[in-house]
Amino acid sequence: MNDTSKRPLRLGTRRSKLAMAQSGQVAEAVRQLTGRPVELVEITTYGDVSRESLAQIGGTGVFVSALRDALLAGEIDFAVHSLKDLPTAQPDDLVLAAVPPREDPRDVLIARDGLVFQDLPRGARIGTGSPRRMAQLNAWARELGKEIETVPIRGNIDTRIGFVASGELDAVVLAAAGLARIGRSAEVTQFLETDAVLPAPGQGALAIECAATSAHLAATLAELDDPYTRAAVTAERSLLAALEAGCSAPVGALADLLADGQIVTEMRLRGVVGTTDGKTLVQLSTTGPVPSSREEAVAMGRELAAAMLDKGAAGLMGERAL
Repeated sequence: MNDTSKRPLRLGTRRSKLAMAQSGQVAEAVRQLTGRPVELVEITTYGDVSRESLAQIGGTGVFVSALRDALLAGEIDFAVHSLKDLPTAQPDDLVLAAVPPREDPRDVLIARDGLVFQDLPRGARIGTGSPRRMAQLNAWARELGKEIETVPIRGNIDTRIGFVASGELDAVVLAAAGLARIGRSAEVTQFLETDAVLPAPGQGALAIECAATSAHLAATLAELDDPYTRAAVTAERSLLAALEAGCSAPVGALADLLADGQIVTEMRLRGVVGTTDGKTLVQLSTTGPVPSSREEAVAMGRELAAAMLDKGAAGLMGERAL
């Protein structure tokens, strides 16, 4: 009998510095869990090579499909994704084995001269490729009586921060989690409070996926799962799915766990959708008991989405206002 117990596990990852850093952290956790070596297998996805904006290439699944194909072909044993890149519908032949504890879900500002958003000069140019960020930044600026210009950008973290260093932009907005994972949090000039800017559904969380046929591996990886993070991101992604929006749509969502002392008692889910100019936002929230099952988390997201659709959310998402 061929002993597979010491064969290295193959972890599929995108090639970006951020993907390699987060996959490296998961690889180490899996090594400790299984006692088996883990090797990283670098896979190039369509989203990595296309120079188009995410909104143009469809957003949904562009960073994920090649990894999933490799899983199903048996070229890798499991894959690590940024959860916010995963399409909301889970294929039957793949299992989301674990959602580890989430990093800080917030967006951050990296601005010239150490500035915060409130102090940016009139007409400041802020780079982001995300319609969700554009909508909320423009709405916030309007609230403060400021004028800003949101500038669509793409590229890895180094490229984006480079636009500020070179003076081409006054600031860029990025995810706190990504900067933390590559050790660059010191460059943040402001953590954007979620009352002003809600993150993308699932932001800051990772997804560890394997083939449904690898039941033993799935059961082992499940030990890395954090039930609170999973409940929160399930509710956020259910909201996104019920709004029928892809991950390039201007939708923000965050589920917070509300604690009474050390005991988590409730979960609050907030959602926002808006036009990219920030002139119209639909922003609502709901609070209830912490979901004890996937079905309860999904129901929470669907209910909030229904309330947002009642308030006119459908007309604010370019993809469905046909």
